[in-house]
Amino acid sequence: GQSNTIDFLYVTANKNAPQGQIAAYWVDQESGAISQIPDSPYPSGGENPVAEVASPNGKVLFVVNHDDNAIVEFAIGTDAKLYPMKTCNTPGTDPEAIAVNASGTELFVVDTYAPAPSGQAAYSQTNPGPGALVAFKLTANIPSGNNNDFGERFTSCTPIANGNQSYWPLGDYPGGVAVAADGSYVYAVNTGSIVTTTTPPTAGVPLNPPSPNGGSISGFKINSNGTLAALPNSPFSAGTAPTAIAIDPTSRFLYVTDSAQNDVIEYTIQSTGQLNPINQGLATTGNFPNGIVVDPRGQFVYVTNYTDGTISSYNINKADGTLTANATPTLKAGPGALCVLVEPALARFVFTANFLQNKVSSARLNTVSGSLSTNQNSPYNTAAQPTCLAAVPHGNHSQQTVTVAPTGNS
Repeated sequence: GQSNTIDFLYVTANKNAPQGQIAAYWVDQESGAISQIPDSPYPSGGENPVAEVASPNGKVLFVVNHDDNAIVEFAIGTDAKLYPMKTCNTPGTDPEAIAVNASGTELFVVDTYAPAPSGQAAYSQTNPGPGALVAFKLTANIPSGNNNDFGERFTSCTPIANGNQSYWPLGDYPGGVAVAADGSYVYAVNTGSIVTTTTPPTAGVPLNPPSPNGGSISGFKINSNGTLAALPNSPFSAGTAPTAIAIDPTSRFLYVTDSAQNDVIEYTIQSTGQLNPINQGLATTGNFPNGIVVDPRGQFVYVTNYTDGTISSYNINKADGTLTANATPTLKAGPGALCVLVEPALARFVFTANFLQNKVSSARLNTVSGSLSTNQNSPYNTAAQPTCLAAVPHGNHSQQTVTVAPTGNS
């Protein structure tokens, strides 16, 4: 029931015509069990929703609809219900990743393909071209007395300008995006190849076309006016086929999954924003890692392995950021495990979206050791082909797990 709910959980699913769907759940504080709310699921506002993020104040959900090139903004009700508010389009095509800064003033979206130069054919799989990082301003505070006082919504659908462009260039086939908690830097991975979310063949991860230079990470400084400036030496080398990315709450360490090499690439973030690789090749994963998250305490890292349907667990060395497998290094999730989430209220439960199983898995997080154990009755049914997860704390449980950033945001 509501009184025992610590979080609202949202799961996007893409195999529902004519639109994708968003399933909404209450998360039980004792068991980690999830209960789908009566009105759920909701239309995602477009086709093939692939990513989502909640605003830091927990009042707005942003959903990426890949096939419609649309970002849909939903207000989150006090009972977890969703209310569509606005739809914005990105300047490129095939958006696939999204992130928001900790202060709730800026939203970042990755387009697989940037707009092609005038007179040229649009970029696509048959006509490859660079990706794009798009930034939108959010209005942090709606004037008091407004009936739609949700805050942290699109200021407008016009992206922040980069000179005469509406985006910042990325490399080929970009993937995940992450913003440092202190709000100084944003990073996006350039996979360098098409990496599908279908079961890879026995020969390895499907790469088409393969990049001769491997993968990379594009890094940008976030200026006070919201514009971006490419970091010195960016893009940074990042293995063979990097996909997912996460940053620890202290903004000191960055982690990227390599879906071809089956490991986590680890970096320290320098004061200049540049990335320094550490512990290379030692944090091994299962097959085809495609999702990653750092827990809100900054102590543990969890990675989903799509082919194995498992979660890999690691402890973070707080001195240097290196990862070591914890006491239960691997836990069964479900076939096609993609997105992974640590619930934000108490950081006691971990959820995965299992794309091939049409279910959500729930695991209990040992807050001392970081090890995971499967919750009773897990996995739970959801709409077909779940792709990603987002959650917001509920009621007086909000932000009980505090992670301090230099700005004072938590």
